[in-house]
Amino acid sequence: MPISVAIVGSGPSGFYVAEALIKSGADVAIDIIERLPTPFGLIRGGVAPDHQSTKRVTRAYERSALTECVRYYGNVELNRDISIEELRNTYDAIVLATGMPGDAKLGIPGDDKKGVIGSATFVGWYNGHPDFKDLDPCLNTANVVVIGNGNVAIDIARVLVKTPEEMVEADLPKGVAEAIQNAPVTDVYMVGRRGPVEAKFTNVELREMGHLANARAVIDPSDLPDSVTGDWSDRDRRLRERNLETLKEFVAAPQAEKPKAVHFTFFAKPVEILGGDRVEGIRLEKTRVANGRAEGTGEFFDIACGLVIPAIGYALQPLAGVPMDEERGTIRNTDGRIAEGLYTAGWAKRGPTGVIGTNKPDGVAAAEAILQDIKEGMKPGRPAFEALLKSRDIRWVSYADWQLINEAEVANAAPGSPREKFVTTEDMLDLLAN
Repeated sequence: MPISVAIVGSGPSGFYVAEALIKSGADVAIDIIERLPTPFGLIRGGVAPDHQSTKRVTRAYERSALTECVRYYGNVELNRDISIEELRNTYDAIVLATGMPGDAKLGIPGDDKKGVIGSATFVGWYNGHPDFKDLDPCLNTANVVVIGNGNVAIDIARVLVKTPEEMVEADLPKGVAEAIQNAPVTDVYMVGRRGPVEAKFTNVELREMGHLANARAVIDPSDLPDSVTGDWSDRDRRLRERNLETLKEFVAAPQAEKPKAVHFTFFAKPVEILGGDRVEGIRLEKTRVANGRAEGTGEFFDIACGLVIPAIGYALQPLAGVPMDEERGTIRNTDGRIAEGLYTAGWAKRGPTGVIGTNKPDGVAAAEAILQDIKEGMKPGRPAFEALLKSRDIRWVSYADWQLINEAEVANAAPGSPREKFVTTEDMLDLLAN
């Protein structure tokens, strides 16, 4: 009898668990359970819409999804349609690969004002995620402040200032594209508590900012040190040296007249969101870096703006029946093991770190733990799971159904664009029904 495995979450970490189990050669039956009709998690809902090459990794995930021992169950939500306890009674092993879908809070006065929108929410909106289809992102402003010095922050800044022509090959939903293109945004401020050496941009992402048609990169030359100092690994030092060189090139380049600007605002930490019910500005304190940490100097300045987007991290929503590690903000686990027959992988296991491929070792580790702990299948698995869904009249989306949704999105695309996304679950289910 095969070992029955349920993987909750169809993002990279979930698919890497499935891939590792398939490659092990063990007798397994793998069911991937996803609350949305669409698979691929942050590849579809988090990767910037103008970075289509990054999304090609889904081709590898599709190979796993089409393997005989794998089934996909979209539109099935944990703790709405089925509980953890029911899954544990049904499957030999359950892997929670849910990611971290929430936004970390700024934790400063005024961070609850209208116009403060976390990066996971804002990125989900411009990627057509059904959870955020009704978001009103307060784009009627000249200035936007993005808090963070990582790739998510730089993605947001770039998407806000690119021209329609630069976004032709992106999969930005039509309504979102119109909202951004019609917005009066001219200046985006990327704010980091520390300096350019500590910034976490990858160099490829950073260099893009020097080649935008309508926006220039603005940097205070006094923020740039002569060289990279500090205790870094060889790899980290090389990355920081490349980034520093790129920032110096931005400063040295002739400043062409462009109507928009992205301001790299280093050595500044947010202390208060200004305004009444809505954001009218942000107050920042200048900082200095001592022993790798940002310290306030007691000198403050304000930036007028109508939208503040913190890109400072993600948060895991508590799951009923699953222990949380409050300190780390993850599922409490020991090397991926939560309890007997219950495992985790990806961000839910270790926190929101790394890049897409960083999740692959987690997948391998989860598969190895399952096969070490469980030698033979003992629970009913897929037949019992499907019977339970049918008894509750739950319309799950199979991988073949997803392929129909995908085909329709591709067929509906504007010239040059890879797809026109459905942004509601209802529209996807209506397509399948008709």
